[in-house]
Amino acid sequence: MANPIFGIFRVKELRERILFTLGMLVVFRIGAVFPIPGINVRELSRYFADQVNTGNPIVDYLDFFAGGAFSNFSVFMLGIMPYISMSIIMQLLLIVFPSLKKISQDDGGRKKIKQWQRYGTVIVCIVQSLAVTQYAQAISRSVENLLYVSFFQFSIIAILTVTTGTMFLMWIGEQITKRGVGNGVSLLIYAGIVARLPRAVWELIDAMRRGDLNPVFVIIVLIMFVTVITLVVFEQQGQRKIPVNYAKRVVGRKMYGAQNTYIPFKINPSGVIPVIFASSILTFPLQIAQTVGGNVTWLAAVATALSPRGTLYNILYVLLIIFFAYFYTQVSLNPIEIAKQIRENGGSIPGIRSEKIEEYLTKILNRIVLPGSLYLALIAVIPTFIQWAFKFPTSISYIMGGTSLLILVGVDLDTMSQIEGLLKMHHHEGLVKHGRLRGRNL
Repeated sequence: MANPIFGIFRVKELRERILFTLGMLVVFRIGAVFPIPGINVRELSRYFADQVNTGNPIVDYLDFFAGGAFSNFSVFMLGIMPYISMSIIMQLLLIVFPSLKKISQDDGGRKKIKQWQRYGTVIVCIVQSLAVTQYAQAISRSVENLLYVSFFQFSIIAILTVTTGTMFLMWIGEQITKRGVGNGVSLLIYAGIVARLPRAVWELIDAMRRGDLNPVFVIIVLIMFVTVITLVVFEQQGQRKIPVNYAKRVVGRKMYGAQNTYIPFKINPSGVIPVIFASSILTFPLQIAQTVGGNVTWLAAVATALSPRGTLYNILYVLLIIFFAYFYTQVSLNPIEIAKQIRENGGSIPGIRSEKIEEYLTKILNRIVLPGSLYLALIAVIPTFIQWAFKFPTSISYIMGGTSLLILVGVDLDTMSQIEGLLKMHHHEGLVKHGRLRGRNL
């Protein structure tokens, strides 16, 4: 009974949270299979089977982040990415417009901003679902009897169904965060990636059986995979501790003694957020260009230029990761606010004058964020390198590096950290006997 797994299910609160989370993830995976009403699933499956043989990196990329729901034309085919895209837009608006930021800081302001973000998500879903209907029309030109209804009827049904599906996923994510374990939105992305893992492994084995892949290359890539996972764990757990000393102070009739503490700055303060944001920003125009490109010449050229295997895509990907690493760090760890709180509580950093605290913290964060963002960018382009150097299947390449690897490791660490905290709160041992897990607050 000393096994921590038994301890998890002995605690009623934790058991209920885990079972609720698993139940919501099952609903998510079931919805990823149900197709949009009015489409011929058999003909659609045959079309995408031919696409696998000819190769379509853009469809593979979109399908990967939707957990297979995109190629199924399911009610969840847009996944949770529209919500993430809108959250990025809202974060940028809060910085650009001070009046919005002031509203968010007022009583009930955060709830109001959250409501506006939901309305914005509906608009993003409608735009992307319109692109989906155009893509279905393009497929129908080469596939007979793809639609059971007229194109106009299918467009109305698809827009309503897909938009509702994404909003339902957003609700599921919020419920998991509130009543389950872990961050709901991150777990939905995590579940979609894990659902693709069995098929990716089977494709790898099948390629080795046909002789398309050298077993030596497979062993080399697997060693690289394990090494990168280890480095990601160390990088996500690493910290730079800034010492802070607090003098004796009187609060009311009580005197509080001097305290020595520290500010924990992670080596990668923003975690996997820059990679998710960069992927979401690139996925939105990529999906529009891919789905509408058959009707518009210049959009077809954009879709070709933004191919996930192309040079332009990877350059933009790296630049966006670096940008969002700095952007999100400034939003979540504002040196001015931190310095203000230190001074208001009578604290000081050894060797740093009070008026220089902001400058010192900013310099430390800049030194941390730059190598951390470059490290994230390096991992993000690993799938392209694996496909180019070793001719690996697209599905297994995406899992062995890039966004998927960071999400798998990061969400796993965050969820385990929450489980360990709940176990210790109920006077049980944690999941690890030595050391402790640190969550990343996705």
